Amino acid sequence: MNPRQLAYFKAKLLKWKDDILLEAQETLNQLQIDSLREADLTDRASSETDWSIELRTRDRQRKLIAKIDAALRRIEEGEYGYCEVTGEPISLARLEARPIATMTVEAQERHERNEKVSRDD
Repeated sequence: MNPRQLAYFKAKLLKWKDDILLEAQETLNQLQIDSLREADLTDRASSETDWSIELRTRDRQRKLIAKIDAALRRIEEGEYGYCEVTGEPISLARLEARPIATMTVEAQERHERNEKVSRDD
């Protein structure tokens, strides 16, 4: 992968991370502003469910930030864009679709098949 491509993916990853952090801050601000003051129990339950879903989404995004940071480390170490299983280059199309990818499509498919077989046993 050439330096221009690496710079592109680094910028893409940093923007993705910044967007996630901004959304998390907005959620936190909204939680501080909105308190669950609904008098009606049904309305309160609905609000609690909405916030529960929102917080679960933020937790998944927190885990995603760790993967983004790992991809940024791989860029700095010169390992970005190479399959961790086979060592082959990961296609640019795959990295465009999933910049945190660590395996080629083929290696990922094999991994998922092996996982499915293990679960079925």
